[in-house]
Amino acid sequence: MSGGLIVTILVLVVILVVIGVVVALLMSKKRNEQRRAQAAQLRTEAAAQSDSIAQAEREAKLAEADAEAARVEAEQAERRAAEARTGVHMDQATQEDRIREAQRIDPDDKRV
Repeated sequence: MSGGLIVTILVLVVILVVIGVVVALLMSKKRNEQRRAQAAQLRTEAAAQSDSIAQAEREAKLAEADAEAARVEAEQAERRAAEARTGVHMDQATQEDRIREAQRIDPDDKRV
């Protein structure tokens, strides 16, 4: 009977090992299915996000164009201001020249 007991134990061990392998394979299959589902969900979310990224990129390009237009306008305004300052300085110089000339030719002005 001892030989029959050993065979029975060996059969039970083999059956338990086979059951363990089957359980491990089923768990691995289930884990892979969960990972596939999670990957599909991430891809779906990424695809949905591409629209908002494209919109944000369009808005950024518009903002850059607005900034460039503002820079050009500011440069033109600075150029006009510089021209106006130059005109003021020229007018002031002309005025000072006339005052000095008036003082020079005025017989009543004793400032020399």
